[in-house]
Amino acid sequence: MSCLQTIQDYALRSIGIGERLLPRTDFTLCEQVTLIGSGMIWNIYFGLIAIALGFFAATGMALAKNSQNKWLQKPAEFFIYVFRGSPLFIQMFFAYAVFVVLKQNMPFFAPFTSAWLGATLVLFLNTTAYTAEIFYGALQSIPKGDLEAADAYGITGRPRFTRIVWPSMLRLAWPAYTNEAIFLFHATALVFFSGFPVWGQRGDALYYASYFADKTFNPFVPYPILAGFFILLTLVVITIFGQIGKHLNRHLPQAAIRRPNFLRTIMR
Repeated sequence: MSCLQTIQDYALRSIGIGERLLPRTDFTLCEQVTLIGSGMIWNIYFGLIAIALGFFAATGMALAKNSQNKWLQKPAEFFIYVFRGSPLFIQMFFAYAVFVVLKQNMPFFAPFTSAWLGATLVLFLNTTAYTAEIFYGALQSIPKGDLEAADAYGITGRPRFTRIVWPSMLRLAWPAYTNEAIFLFHATALVFFSGFPVWGQRGDALYYASYFADKTFNPFVPYPILAGFFILLTLVVITIFGQIGKHLNRHLPQAAIRRPNFLRTIMR
């Protein structure tokens, strides 16, 4: 089988498109790269959904923690403390056990015992807590002069939040939030070890890497391939978040950086 045929058969296997049976013997490098790359579709799905929903939930949670209203502040503090204080791995096992018990009496919770929904929910709650703490720290770090200037110009309420507070919060929190996004995508590998079953034995990237490691008794090929995919994913996240960070800071003066002459540096 040619590499092109392998890609056509297995590139989308993780989402149920293509060849159903996995290769059994004579594994080629192309098969391993293709199937592990196919599994990365699920890792990207877990990360994207959790980040997209968690960003807005964390904003509300940070505002609640920063509120003077105790009925908003205390529940937000408790939520953040619980999910930041317990390991993500334990959260996944606990959530799966709870969903299994609830499913017995309420069929509504049956989909939550699958990785596509249950594990995504756990990742969403976890990143919401960590991101909310990052945003809360940024809210506390907004220069008082900016807020006083808004008050002096009569900017209050929603315009004050959308034009001054929220942009300043994002600008201050963005470097730390970028690290949280990278951590979250790496944490999607834990879904394989949790109790959440894969969908029809078409799992994530670590599922396929473990499959090849078990069949070949050689972990030094599939796992480096898996690490390579996560490194590429990290580069993509850093690039995208870096561009967003530049956009958030576009109004700030950029110091002119004199690049050293490469030939002169070598001669020295």
